[in-house]
Amino acid sequence: MKDRLLVTGGAGFIGSEFVRQAVYKGCDVVVVDKLTYAGDLERLKEIHGKYRFYKVDTANTEEIRKIFESERPDIVIHFAAESHVDRSLLEPFAFIDSNIKGTLNLLEASKTYGIKLFINISTDEVYGDLGEKGYFNEESPLRPNSPYSVSKAAQDMLGRAYFRSFSLPVITIRPSNNYGPWQYPEKLIPVVIYRALSRQPIPVYGRGENVREWLFVSDCIDGIFKAIEKGKPGEVYNIGSGEERKNIEVVKIICNILDELVPGDKPYESLITFVKDRPGHDFRYGLDSSKAVRELGFKPKTSFERGIRLTVEWYLNHREWLEDKVRHLSEFWEKNYGNI
Repeated sequence: MKDRLLVTGGAGFIGSEFVRQAVYKGCDVVVVDKLTYAGDLERLKEIHGKYRFYKVDTANTEEIRKIFESERPDIVIHFAAESHVDRSLLEPFAFIDSNIKGTLNLLEASKTYGIKLFINISTDEVYGDLGEKGYFNEESPLRPNSPYSVSKAAQDMLGRAYFRSFSLPVITIRPSNNYGPWQYPEKLIPVVIYRALSRQPIPVYGRGENVREWLFVSDCIDGIFKAIEKGKPGEVYNIGSGEERKNIEVVKIICNILDELVPGDKPYESLITFVKDRPGHDFRYGLDSSKAVRELGFKPKTSFERGIRLTVEWYLNHREWLEDKVRHLSEFWEKNYGNI
């Protein structure tokens, strides 16, 4: 691919995986990242010097304009976002600034400088709550239930508006829950791994019955590249794995893997502690990804069993990185899980 790619949020969990794969493919890559608490250039150390970097907040209109003027990107892949539901309940204004104003700045700059394609990374959470049966498809109504998902739905609709109003070539991706190496330890899987390894109580909201569809991060990026290559502007594509698990099942699977790899005096499951449920906690997300399969040739390669084992092994081999990140999380954990 000879196009110049501008990747926002390229030092984040999912964005960094895209940047690494893009560099391996020989792409000309420009990374824009504010480097919030969840951004980390350590994720890109193996490709150091093979991309250009701007430490800029996408909500900064003038700085974004300067980057577009200087770099003249062909394709924008927009990952940058505040992305944690729990934090959105505590700090909603940050989500509006980043996810709505930041997106608007990028769309305006893209319109002004005439890009070839804008990939808008949304989320399955924009659809809202799903019962025990059925799946969301791309035509399902958006019914977000948290400040985070509302801000992402607004981002999603801004992309639609710029396609319809200005013919800006926007493709929207709605992926399911991503997991894998380098995920910041405020999300379920790395939280469980860290707290299990440090023999601290493992917090589980409610009774752990909520269901999520888990997509290994490299499979998500494969779907995004397929959208760049084969997707149609103006379209939305669900990118999911079909691998649904209850939260409590995920926690127990991780505990069982740790029992095997780093056995202790007691089974790690003994650390599971049920805590007060998250306000407005959506029961289930499930995606119908048949459109992406049919039109893009998307097919996830990594089963949940393999992906979760690879993830646990990665964190075991990167304990120092994990320990460094959790130093900043004690206050956040206390607000969300109580004094456990």
